[in-house]
Order: sequence, then structure tokens, then C-alpha cells
Amino acid sequence: MKTATIPPVRVSAEFRAELDASLEAGETLAALVEKAVSNEMVRRKSEAEFVRRGLAAIARTRRDGSGIPADAVIAKLEARIAAARKTLARKKTTATAKRG
Repeated sequence: MKTATIPPVRVSAEFRAELDASLEAGETLAALVEKAVSNEMVRRKSEAEFVRRGLAAIARTRRDGSGIPADAVIAKLEARIAAARKTLARKKTTATAKRG
């Protein structure tokens, strides 16, 4: 298979110096750039697959009607927060009473 080149990228002299200083022993700037681009491609593919699976799950939920309405979820979370606040207030009251 033939090889191809990645377009050159203009950077400041300071950034180029930082790049050169960050190279590992025996590593070339070209190898670092190739590795960085390759890693970014893998990350983007993973992200695209994650989004695809999420959208498919949303479509399945809508199709099956098995979802929970957002209002119900929020109400349940608010109830949990209220219960946690009540428990925290009780603990503060108990701690204050023990000190006093």
C-alpha cells in the first residue's frame, strides 16, 4: 500500500520547542504526530459508536414505550434530595444536642 502525507501545520516557535522537548528518546516529531492523529481517530470512532448506540437505545425506548417520563424521574430525584436534606438536618440537630 502506498503511503500518504499529512498536511504540514504551522505552529509558533515556542510550541515547536515544547514539542521537540517532549519527544521520547529516539522518537521523531513525525512519529509523534502520526501517533496523535491515530489516537484521535480511534477516540472519534469510539465516540461516534457511543452516540450511535445511544440514539438506537432512545429509538428502541420510544418504539417500545418503555421509557420513564422525565417529570417522573425529576420528581423521584427531588424526593431523594428532600429526604437526604431531612436526614442531614436531623444529624446536625443530634450533634448540636450532644455538644450542648
